[in-house]
Formats: sequence, structure tokens, C-alpha cells
Amino acid sequence: MNDDIENRPTSLVMVIDANDAVALAEFWSAALGYRRVDTLEQYEVLVPGEGAGGPPLLIQGVDDPKVAKNRMHLDLHVADAEATAQELEALGASRLGSGSIGEIRWITMADPEGNEFDLAWDHS
Repeated sequence: MNDDIENRPTSLVMVIDANDAVALAEFWSAALGYRRVDTLEQYEVLVPGEGAGGPPLLIQGVDDPKVAKNRMHLDLHVADAEATAQELEALGASRLGSGSIGEIRWITMADPEGNEFDLAWDHS
């Protein structure tokens, strides 16, 4: 493989499909500490809070319901996964399971529309 791609992306924007884009934008704003800055057609635009880093997040309104496991998901690295899981459950998330690889542990969760994500931490 050639590692010398001339036209590399200049930025990364994450997009999550949703049947109710406004409601899911409220969930992810609270979960990530992001703020909603705009609505563009079927998209709710979220950006990191003041002074925080991270890519923009678009919540895209779609008509099709989620029917299978995500092929790509977010890993949110947190200091206290149990406390964070409880806070996210209060916002409408649900727990799906847990796992580990070496010293890395995670709790698999789903947002209110079923999109999977993990809360991860280093157990060392």
C-alpha cells in the first residue's frame, strides 16, 4: 500500500443517523459536552464545548430505522465508566454488555436510537 496519498482529508467530521435528529442531538450534546450550533436541512450540527477538542458531530435525520449492529462506533475514554454509564442511562442510553482486552475495559452502550458506543478505561 502506498502511504503517500496526495489528497488526504483536511478534517474529520463524524455523522450519526437518527430518526429524530433533534432528540438525538440533545442526547449527544449532553453526553459529550458538545454544543448545538446550527441546523442545516436534515442535519443538527454539534461542536466541542468552549476550549475542548474533538471533531464536529452531525446528527443526520433519516427515515430508515437502524436494523443491524454498527460497523463503526465511538469509544469514549472516561475516568469513571460506571458513573458515566449511569449518567448516560439517565439521558436515555442503555447498557448492552462489557468486555476487555489486556488492561483496557469497556461498557458497550446504545444511545436512545440504538447506535452502539463504548465507555472505555485503562484498568491498570
